[in-house]
Amino acid sequence: MRILMTTKSGAGHFGPLIPFAHAFRHAGADVLIAAPRGAAAMVRSEGLSLWAFDDPPDGERDAIFAEVRDAKQPPAARVVGDVFARIDARAAYPGLFTACQVWRPDVVISEITEFAGPLAAEAMGVPSIAIGISQQGKLDQVASDFVGAIDDLRAHFGLARDPAGQRFRGRPMLTLMPAALEDPLTPPSLPPLRFREGADTRVGRRTPRWATGDEPPLVYVTFGSMTPLSDRYPGVYRETIDALAGLPIRVLVTVGRDADPARLEPVPANVHLGRWVPQNEVMPHAAAMICHGGSGTVTMGLAAGIPMVVVPLFADQPWNAERVAALGAGIAVQGGMDSAAAVGEAVRRVLREPSYREAAEGVAAEMRALPPVDAAIHVVRDLIAAIERRAA
Repeated sequence: MRILMTTKSGAGHFGPLIPFAHAFRHAGADVLIAAPRGAAAMVRSEGLSLWAFDDPPDGERDAIFAEVRDAKQPPAARVVGDVFARIDARAAYPGLFTACQVWRPDVVISEITEFAGPLAAEAMGVPSIAIGISQQGKLDQVASDFVGAIDDLRAHFGLARDPAGQRFRGRPMLTLMPAALEDPLTPPSLPPLRFREGADTRVGRRTPRWATGDEPPLVYVTFGSMTPLSDRYPGVYRETIDALAGLPIRVLVTVGRDADPARLEPVPANVHLGRWVPQNEVMPHAAAMICHGGSGTVTMGLAAGIPMVVVPLFADQPWNAERVAALGAGIAVQGGMDSAAAVGEAVRRVLREPSYREAAEGVAAEMRALPPVDAAIHVVRDLIAAIERRAA
């Protein structure tokens, strides 16, 4: 089986595809990742084959993100519609259509906000499947705000109109996000097929310096891959480090592949700075986590039973912060990093009060009951057969 997987730039978009890609390859499938050229190093670092397509124009995207950055709620219509559809997908479609023509995949599997892949698949008569990277119920709720942008894109590339977004909404979806992170007031209209990430079987890695010893407890700090590239860097990190000053903890702060951690110096002796560390290597050592509420980060933390302090900054992060707090698995600190004292006190609470870890471990138990991602290849085969039967 030939599986073309399509993604946007950014670890938050590509990361949820990685376990599926490796599982498909392990099952004998031929897997090709189609991504913007700017994501090439990230894809190749995973040992995956790459089909690179054009990056979207930065100027238009930057202007929109600057406009919506301080919005109180995720501005879905503006970002998903105007950026992900009208700008990103329009730039990506020619390269992805060519990939489908040349490589002839049996199925195109796209992360849910990468729209050009499923359109190219439809144009070529190839089945299309989505991989969810956020709360599907919330995305369904706001879909009416951006399906028009996707329909305009369809018309631009000569595809039949779909004003209600039925093709977008009706695709089968795979996801690593547990049902616990869905808002019970906005359940998914089409429940996704949920999986858990398998155990990390890599061996031979040296234990990093920040992981040595059990005392004092280790607190992991990450704000994802996009924050270090924004004007919030280094401020949000510096404020977080200051908020933790004086606490009897060890701190690991990662800033992503493209930012310079030296801009955070000087730091206390108990703080270790790094660029990028695989999160599944951090989780076995962490007692708590401070994060931005990115879906992949929250999902991986809960899978490991790690209580967290969530400081949502943009996109779907407020949704995830609300769910973590509602589950009792952590504390949401609203309003950005205006109060270092609030962050410091939140860390003290999640380390001191066992209820937070117990709630996180409860979600982890729920996730362990899900089928492993290795089973997804059989599901994909069945989905392809069902899609082809409906099309016949």
